[in-house]
Amino acid sequence: MLDVLPEGRSDGKRRFRREAVIYGLGVEEFKIFEMAPIPGAPINIGDRVFIGKDAGERTQIERVRARVNYTDLTHTAQTELGFLLEELIGEQEEKFIQFYNYAGPISRRYHSLELLPGLGKKTMEAIVAHRPFTSFSDMEAKVSNFRQPGKYIASRIEHEIREQDQKYRLFVR
Repeated sequence: MLDVLPEGRSDGKRRFRREAVIYGLGVEEFKIFEMAPIPGAPINIGDRVFIGKDAGERTQIERVRARVNYTDLTHTAQTELGFLLEELIGEQEEKFIQFYNYAGPISRRYHSLELLPGLGKKTMEAIVAHRPFTSFSDMEAKVSNFRQPGKYIASRIEHEIREQDQKYRLFVR
């Protein structure tokens, strides 16, 4: 959960009908959703909830109202996004290590690793030269001056969520 608004948004179009709003992030494809909670269900920022089709498994979310853009989020949700992404990447470290291990060129002059914010050609070449990696700590040990590989991925995912019109997408659908 990125943000929980029990009284609804203050700038909502339906001022006469305040409904609780929850903003959440999908953990697989990093889609952002606006959801309606089950009345009285305890939900906090950072919680994980089930939003699948099986209504019996849904204990906190009544329904998903819509998929929303980054600009539709509250300031709190936008701030929480970076922290939540770092946490998710740490939990799915193996998946993102595979990205570093198998990332390839996009064109003759451009490599997909160069899409990671803050990663230059020299570091990209060092990563490619020292592959394969087994973990983020293995990467840090093998590639000099390359710390916190998960933060590079988190920055790229946040960038893809923020900027809708991009030529290349690595993680967000």
